[in-house]
Amino acid sequence: MKEAARLTPALLAHAIAAATEVLRFTGPADETLSRYFRSHRALGQNERAFVAEAVFAVLRRKRSLEAAAGSAEPRLLIAAALVRVLGFSGRSLAGLFDEDLIGRLRSASGEELPLAVRAELPDWLWSRLAGAQGEAEALRLAQALANPAPLDLRVNLARIGRDEALTRLQADGLEARATPYSPAGIRLNGRPPINRHPLFKEGLVEVQDEGSQLIAWLLAPRRGEMIADYCAGAGGKTLAAAALMRGTGRIYAFDTSPKRLAALAPRAARAGITNVHAVVLAAGQDARVKRLAGKLDRVLVDAPCSGFGTLRRNPELKWRYGEPAIGELAAKQARILAAASRLVKPGGRLVYATCSILEQENEAIAAAFAAAQPEFKPVSCEKLLETQRIALTTGEYLKLLPHRHGTDAFFAAVFEHRKP
Repeated sequence: MKEAARLTPALLAHAIAAATEVLRFTGPADETLSRYFRSHRALGQNERAFVAEAVFAVLRRKRSLEAAAGSAEPRLLIAAALVRVLGFSGRSLAGLFDEDLIGRLRSASGEELPLAVRAELPDWLWSRLAGAQGEAEALRLAQALANPAPLDLRVNLARIGRDEALTRLQADGLEARATPYSPAGIRLNGRPPINRHPLFKEGLVEVQDEGSQLIAWLLAPRRGEMIADYCAGAGGKTLAAAALMRGTGRIYAFDTSPKRLAALAPRAARAGITNVHAVVLAAGQDARVKRLAGKLDRVLVDAPCSGFGTLRRNPELKWRYGEPAIGELAAKQARILAAASRLVKPGGRLVYATCSILEQENEAIAAAFAAAQPEFKPVSCEKLLETQRIALTTGEYLKLLPHRHGTDAFFAAVFEHRKP
């Protein structure tokens, strides 16, 4: 924001108070901020934008800001973020912070900091990345994950072409361009309020990262098929798959959370999609799932994961998840993949996907599944995308990374159920 909002003692106090709440890491940062804003309704739009940007700057670069400030106190972290990330001048901060503090923050060097601090990651996560990818590559990845993400849209190709959508956005003064990989993707400059645009209101575009869009192209559902999104959540990938099916066939959107699935219905209605059937899964073996065993053409397992591939959007995740949680997640992912595989009919396709950057949640799960389930044959993601004229060199697995592809980090493995 860089001084777009007039920084007053009251506004600074709000930023510090909001940061204090978020840094307790009791839940997602955006939900915590929303609660804070609901309890402080007098804050205007620009003031809320300032508070949010300052808080997220702290979350993204907490380790280097702590090093510069010499403290983890929220007030000092906000000061460091204003000086070192948001570019506020000493003059604009005069009277709000001690002059000596501002001087120390401006002069602090990051060159001699440990690599984990420069990477803005907890030590354990940095060690895993550096061990798997080497320090130089891991540092490039970590630094890319510490930057804000662009705003990507997915065009509802069942109802409008991407070129037409681009033309309409550009005619309304938005800077928009086609994404390089997803045939349905549009990338916007800045953060315009796209939810107010007619294209969004009419269900012709949906906010979705380009990397997330590509998972639907790996699933590649055909018209008239029966498919399932086994961990549908709010249904972003469900809707992307439905658009490729042009309203035909049937898509089961499974999830254990009624709250997450509740968001799918209004999104589907806005997009004009009627072939999605949301099903809340009961604990244990759900009878409705058992009836579909061996009957589905394609199944997507967008598994619950650490979400570290989305740190550009959800930077608090690197502080909320500890190392023990990854082992618990991996065990859960393996169970879910095995359960979902039972739905795939012979000749059908199974896609395992995460938004994680850790091998334990990605390659290790895919390799263990292939070894335990020989009736499922691994399929090259690169070749599958090539058949759809998507030029993306990935090899057997899909591995998208922000510093290489400009997307969130995504992993996917594809299997075909061998015919007897």
